[in-house]
Amino acid sequence: MQTAYTVVSKRDLAPAVKEFVVTAPVLAKKARAGQFVILRISEDGERIPLTIADADAAAGTITLVVQEVGKTTIEMGRLNEGEAILDLIGPLGTPSHVEKLGTVCMIGGGIGIAPIYPIAKAMRDAGNRVISIIGARSKELLFWEDKMRAVSDRLCVTTDDGTYGVKGFVSDELRRLLDEGITISSVTAIGPVPMMRAVVETTRSRKVPTVVSLNPIMVDGTGMCGGCRVTVGGETKFTCVDGPEFDGHLVDFAELVQRQAYYRDMEQDAAERCRLAQQNPDAGPRKPASSAG
Repeated sequence: MQTAYTVVSKRDLAPAVKEFVVTAPVLAKKARAGQFVILRISEDGERIPLTIADADAAAGTITLVVQEVGKTTIEMGRLNEGEAILDLIGPLGTPSHVEKLGTVCMIGGGIGIAPIYPIAKAMRDAGNRVISIIGARSKELLFWEDKMRAVSDRLCVTTDDGTYGVKGFVSDELRRLLDEGITISSVTAIGPVPMMRAVVETTRSRKVPTVVSLNPIMVDGTGMCGGCRVTVGGETKFTCVDGPEFDGHLVDFAELVQRQAYYRDMEQDAAERCRLAQQNPDAGPRKPASSAG
Protein backbone atom coordinates (compact mmCIF):
# COMPACT_ATOMS: atom_id res chain seq x y z
CA MET A 1 0.00 0.00 0.00
CA GLN A 2 1.32 3.42 -0.93
CA THR A 3 2.10 5.75 1.95
CA ALA A 4 -0.04 8.88 1.94
CA TYR A 5 2.03 11.97 2.56
CA THR A 6 -0.96 14.00 3.67
CA VAL A 7 -0.88 17.73 4.33
CA VAL A 8 -2.15 18.03 7.90
CA SER A 9 -1.46 21.73 8.27
CA LYS A 10 -0.83 24.63 5.91
CA ARG A 11 -0.30 28.30 6.62
CA ASP A 12 1.05 31.41 4.94
CA LEU A 13 4.33 32.67 6.40
CA ALA A 14 5.02 35.54 4.01
CA PRO A 15 3.98 36.56 0.48
CA ALA A 16 4.48 33.46 -1.73
CA VAL A 17 5.95 31.51 1.22
CA LYS A 18 3.94 28.67 2.76
CA GLU A 19 4.53 26.19 5.57
CA PHE A 20 3.32 22.60 5.16
CA VAL A 21 3.21 19.99 7.91
CA VAL A 22 3.12 16.61 6.20
CA THR A 23 2.52 13.10 7.52
CA ALA A 24 5.73 11.09 7.07
CA PRO A 25 6.32 8.86 10.15
CA VAL A 26 9.50 7.11 9.00
CA LEU A 27 11.07 10.32 7.78
CA ALA A 28 10.17 12.13 10.98
CA LYS A 29 12.05 9.53 13.04
CA LYS A 30 15.16 9.44 10.85
CA ALA A 31 15.55 13.08 9.82
CA ARG A 32 18.53 15.03 11.11
CA ALA A 33 19.42 18.70 10.83
CA GLY A 34 20.63 19.69 7.37
CA GLN A 35 18.91 16.91 5.44
CA PHE A 36 16.30 17.23 2.71
CA VAL A 37 13.63 15.37 0.78
CA ILE A 38 12.78 15.13 -2.90
CA LEU A 39 9.11 15.19 -3.73
CA ARG A 40 6.77 14.88 -6.69
CA ILE A 41 3.25 16.25 -6.50
CA SER A 42 1.69 14.30 -9.37
CA GLU A 43 2.46 11.57 -11.92
CA ASP A 44 3.55 14.05 -14.56
CA GLY A 45 5.26 16.41 -12.14
CA GLU A 46 8.95 17.18 -11.76
CA ARG A 47 11.07 16.21 -8.75
CA ILE A 48 12.19 19.04 -6.48
CA PRO A 49 14.35 19.09 -3.33
CA LEU A 50 13.14 20.75 -0.13
CA THR A 51 14.93 20.99 3.19
CA ILE A 52 13.32 19.32 6.20
CA ALA A 53 12.69 22.46 8.22
CA ASP A 54 11.43 20.57 11.29
CA ALA A 55 10.42 17.06 12.33
CA ASP A 56 8.16 15.70 15.05
CA ALA A 57 8.86 12.01 15.59
CA ALA A 58 6.02 11.64 18.09
CA ALA A 59 3.44 13.11 15.72
CA GLY A 60 5.02 11.44 12.69
CA THR A 61 5.23 14.68 10.71
CA ILE A 62 7.81 16.82 8.95
CA THR A 63 7.64 20.52 8.13
CA LEU A 64 8.43 21.88 4.68
CA VAL A 65 8.62 25.58 3.83
CA VAL A 66 7.99 26.43 0.18
CA GLN A 67 8.61 29.63 -1.73
CA GLU A 68 6.53 29.85 -4.88
CA VAL A 69 9.12 30.70 -7.51
CA GLY A 70 8.81 27.92 -10.12
CA LYS A 71 6.17 25.71 -11.70
CA THR A 72 6.22 22.95 -9.08
CA THR A 73 6.45 25.23 -6.05
CA ILE A 74 3.53 27.25 -7.40
CA GLU A 75 1.54 24.03 -7.84
CA MET A 76 2.50 22.88 -4.36
CA GLY A 77 1.26 26.19 -2.99
CA ARG A 78 -2.21 25.20 -4.22
CA LEU A 79 -2.30 22.02 -2.12
CA ASN A 80 -4.83 22.16 0.69
CA GLU A 81 -5.04 20.46 4.06
CA GLY A 82 -6.20 16.88 3.58
CA GLU A 83 -4.60 16.54 0.15
CA ALA A 84 -1.42 14.56 -0.36
CA ILE A 85 1.95 14.68 -2.04
CA LEU A 86 2.35 11.74 -4.43
CA ASP A 87 6.03 10.88 -3.79
CA LEU A 88 8.35 11.96 -1.02
CA ILE A 89 11.75 10.36 -0.43
CA GLY A 90 14.37 11.02 2.20
CA PRO A 91 16.00 11.93 4.40
CA LEU A 92 18.69 12.69 1.82
CA GLY A 93 22.04 14.41 2.03
CA THR A 94 24.73 14.44 4.69
CA PRO A 95 23.45 15.75 8.05
CA SER A 96 24.95 18.90 9.52
CA HIS A 97 28.06 18.36 11.59
CA VAL A 98 26.91 19.12 15.10
CA GLU A 99 29.23 19.28 18.11
CA LYS A 100 30.00 21.54 21.04
CA LEU A 101 32.21 24.32 19.67
CA GLY A 102 31.49 27.26 21.96
CA THR A 103 29.79 30.23 20.31
CA VAL A 104 28.35 29.59 16.87
CA CYS A 105 26.54 31.92 14.50
CA MET A 106 23.56 30.72 12.48
CA ILE A 107 22.56 32.94 9.53
CA GLY A 108 19.37 32.62 7.51
CA GLY A 109 18.50 34.94 4.66
CA GLY A 110 15.01 34.99 3.15
CA ILE A 111 13.74 31.45 2.62
CA GLY A 112 17.02 30.29 4.21
CA ILE A 113 15.49 31.00 7.62
CA ALA A 114 13.61 27.69 7.36
CA PRO A 115 16.62 25.39 6.83
CA ILE A 116 18.82 27.25 9.35
CA TYR A 117 16.28 26.63 12.13
CA PRO A 118 16.88 22.88 12.67
CA ILE A 119 20.65 23.43 12.61
CA ALA A 120 20.43 26.21 15.20
CA LYS A 121 18.24 23.96 17.33
CA ALA A 122 20.69 21.06 17.08
CA MET A 123 23.64 23.30 17.89
CA ARG A 124 21.85 24.67 20.94
CA ASP A 125 20.98 21.15 22.09
CA ALA A 126 24.67 20.23 21.76
CA GLY A 127 25.55 22.87 24.37
CA ASN A 128 26.67 25.73 22.14
CA ARG A 129 25.93 29.41 22.63
CA VAL A 130 23.91 30.22 19.53
CA ILE A 131 23.86 33.69 17.99
CA SER A 132 21.41 33.80 15.11
CA ILE A 133 21.00 36.40 12.38
CA ILE A 134 17.95 36.34 10.15
CA GLY A 135 17.19 38.80 7.40
CA ALA A 136 14.95 39.59 4.47
CA ARG A 137 14.36 42.39 1.99
CA SER A 138 11.54 43.82 4.12
CA LYS A 139 9.50 43.11 7.24
CA GLU A 140 6.68 41.36 5.38
CA LEU A 141 9.11 38.72 4.08
CA LEU A 142 10.42 37.73 7.51
CA PHE A 143 9.06 34.61 9.20
CA TRP A 144 9.79 32.24 12.09
CA GLU A 145 11.27 34.98 14.27
CA ASP A 146 9.73 33.41 17.39
CA LYS A 147 11.02 29.94 16.49
CA MET A 148 14.52 31.26 15.89
CA ARG A 149 14.47 33.25 19.12
CA ALA A 150 13.50 30.10 21.04
CA VAL A 151 16.64 28.26 19.90
CA SER A 152 19.04 31.20 20.10
CA ASP A 153 20.89 32.87 22.96
CA ARG A 154 20.93 36.06 20.91
CA LEU A 155 18.86 36.87 17.83
CA CYS A 156 19.64 39.68 15.41
CA VAL A 157 17.13 40.70 12.74
CA THR A 158 17.92 42.71 9.62
CA THR A 159 15.95 44.04 6.67
CA ASP A 160 17.42 45.49 3.49
CA ASP A 161 15.01 48.45 3.58
CA GLY A 162 15.05 49.02 7.34
CA THR A 163 11.33 48.33 7.81
CA TYR A 164 12.16 46.06 10.76
CA GLY A 165 15.17 45.30 12.90
CA VAL A 166 18.50 46.70 11.77
CA LYS A 167 18.75 48.17 8.29
CA GLY A 168 21.26 46.29 6.18
CA PHE A 169 22.31 42.81 5.20
CA VAL A 170 22.94 39.79 7.40
CA SER A 171 26.62 40.00 6.44
CA ASP A 172 26.73 43.56 7.82
CA GLU A 173 25.35 42.34 11.15
CA LEU A 174 27.89 39.50 11.23
CA ARG A 175 30.66 42.01 10.65
CA ARG A 176 29.39 44.11 13.54
CA LEU A 177 29.38 41.10 15.85
CA LEU A 178 32.94 40.25 14.91
CA ASP A 179 33.96 43.88 15.37
CA GLU A 180 32.51 43.72 18.88
CA GLY A 181 35.24 41.21 19.63
CA ILE A 182 32.92 38.23 19.99
CA THR A 183 34.79 35.00 19.40
CA ILE A 184 32.75 32.91 17.01
CA SER A 185 33.92 29.33 16.53
CA SER A 186 31.81 28.59 13.47
CA VAL A 187 29.36 30.25 11.10
CA THR A 188 26.62 28.50 9.13
CA ALA A 189 24.86 30.50 6.42
CA ILE A 190 21.88 29.53 4.28
CA GLY A 191 20.07 31.71 1.78
CA PRO A 192 20.48 33.23 -1.68
CA VAL A 193 23.88 32.63 -3.27
CA PRO A 194 24.91 36.33 -3.17
CA MET A 195 24.10 36.40 0.56
CA MET A 196 26.14 33.27 1.31
CA ARG A 197 29.00 34.60 -0.78
CA ALA A 198 28.97 37.89 1.17
CA VAL A 199 29.07 36.01 4.47
CA VAL A 200 31.99 33.91 3.25
CA GLU A 201 33.94 37.01 2.24
CA THR A 202 33.21 38.54 5.64
CA THR A 203 34.70 35.57 7.50
CA ARG A 204 37.51 34.68 5.10
CA SER A 205 40.05 37.26 6.25
CA ARG A 206 39.16 36.59 9.88
CA LYS A 207 39.65 32.85 9.36
CA VAL A 208 36.31 31.93 10.92
CA PRO A 209 35.20 28.46 9.71
CA THR A 210 32.09 28.96 7.58
CA VAL A 211 29.61 26.40 6.28
CA VAL A 212 27.14 27.11 3.48
CA SER A 213 24.24 24.98 2.25
CA LEU A 214 24.01 24.88 -1.54
CA ASN A 215 20.95 24.47 -3.73
CA PRO A 216 22.01 23.80 -7.33
CA ILE A 217 19.80 22.04 -9.89
CA MET A 218 19.03 18.55 -8.59
CA VAL A 219 17.18 15.63 -10.16
CA ASP A 220 17.60 12.21 -8.55
CA GLY A 221 19.21 13.00 -5.20
CA THR A 222 21.49 9.95 -5.34
CA GLY A 223 24.57 11.31 -7.14
CA MET A 224 23.79 9.56 -10.42
CA CYS A 225 22.58 12.40 -12.68
CA GLY A 226 25.40 14.85 -11.95
CA GLY A 227 23.08 17.83 -12.24
CA CYS A 228 23.96 19.13 -8.78
CA ARG A 229 27.73 19.09 -9.19
CA VAL A 230 29.70 21.95 -7.68
CA THR A 231 33.39 22.67 -7.35
CA VAL A 232 34.72 22.75 -3.80
CA GLY A 233 38.41 23.12 -3.14
CA GLY A 234 39.13 22.44 -6.81
CA GLU A 235 37.29 19.10 -6.72
CA THR A 236 33.92 18.16 -8.18
CA LYS A 237 31.35 17.37 -5.52
CA PHE A 238 27.72 16.28 -5.79
CA THR A 239 25.50 18.37 -3.55
CA CYS A 240 22.92 15.63 -3.04
CA VAL A 241 25.32 13.09 -1.51
CA ASP A 242 28.46 15.05 -0.56
CA GLY A 243 26.45 18.00 0.73
CA PRO A 244 24.35 20.02 0.82
CA GLU A 245 26.73 21.69 3.26
CA PHE A 246 30.28 22.61 2.29
CA ASP A 247 33.19 24.71 3.51
CA GLY A 248 32.18 28.11 2.19
CA HIS A 249 35.77 29.27 1.81
CA LEU A 250 36.37 26.50 -0.74
CA VAL A 251 33.21 26.85 -2.86
CA ASP A 252 33.58 28.14 -6.41
CA PHE A 253 30.70 30.63 -6.23
CA ALA A 254 31.29 32.02 -9.73
CA GLU A 255 30.73 28.59 -11.24
CA LEU A 256 27.71 27.99 -8.99
CA VAL A 257 26.05 31.21 -10.16
CA GLN A 258 26.74 30.31 -13.79
CA ARG A 259 25.31 26.80 -13.48
CA GLN A 260 22.18 28.02 -11.70
CA ALA A 261 21.45 30.30 -14.65
CA TYR A 262 21.59 27.56 -17.31
CA TYR A 263 17.85 26.88 -17.38
CA ARG A 264 16.56 30.18 -16.05
CA ASP A 265 14.65 31.14 -19.20
CA MET A 266 12.89 27.75 -19.33
CA GLU A 267 12.16 27.88 -15.60
CA GLN A 268 10.63 31.34 -15.90
CA ASP A 269 8.59 30.29 -18.92
CA ALA A 270 7.23 27.21 -17.11
CA ALA A 271 6.36 29.31 -14.05
CA GLU A 272 4.55 31.88 -16.16
CA ARG A 273 2.58 29.17 -17.96
CA CYS A 274 1.60 27.75 -14.58
CA ARG A 275 0.38 31.13 -13.35
CA LEU A 276 -1.61 31.68 -16.54
CA ALA A 277 -3.17 28.23 -16.21
CA GLN A 278 -4.31 29.14 -12.69
CA GLN A 279 -6.05 32.23 -14.05
CA ASN A 280 -7.69 30.33 -16.90
CA PRO A 281 -11.04 28.87 -15.80
CA ASP A 282 -11.01 26.52 -18.81
CA ALA A 283 -7.71 24.95 -17.80
CA GLY A 284 -9.50 22.33 -15.69
CA PRO A 285 -8.97 21.41 -12.06
CA ARG A 286 -5.60 20.30 -10.73
CA LYS A 287 -5.48 16.62 -9.86
CA PRO A 288 -3.77 16.17 -6.49
CA ALA A 289 -2.56 12.83 -5.27
CA SER A 290 -5.17 10.93 -3.29
CA SER A 291 -4.74 10.94 0.46
CA ALA A 292 -6.54 7.63 0.78
CA GLY A 293 -3.27 5.67 0.69
